[in-house]
Amino acid sequence: MPMATITLKNIPDDLYQRLREVAKAHHRSINSEMINCLELVLKPKQISVEQRVARLRSARARVITDSIGDEEIQRAIDDGRP
Repeated sequence: MPMATITLKNIPDDLYQRLREVAKAHHRSINSEMINCLELVLKPKQISVEQRVARLRSARARVITDSIGDEEIQRAIDDGRP
């Protein structure tokens, strides 16, 4: 199956310059770097349910739950009211 071709127009100079720099750093052509960028955005890496749960548990463990008390929350609510 033949691959599609895209032409990009009106790319801001600073964005094009950054793309060139990144492509050079990754030893890729500008075209290959664009394909890589599109794949990163449009085809994100799939993670398993177990990996997702582990990440969420890790994030939850880093949250300090007792740092704000009910009184502080009520004061914050009341401060914005006349």
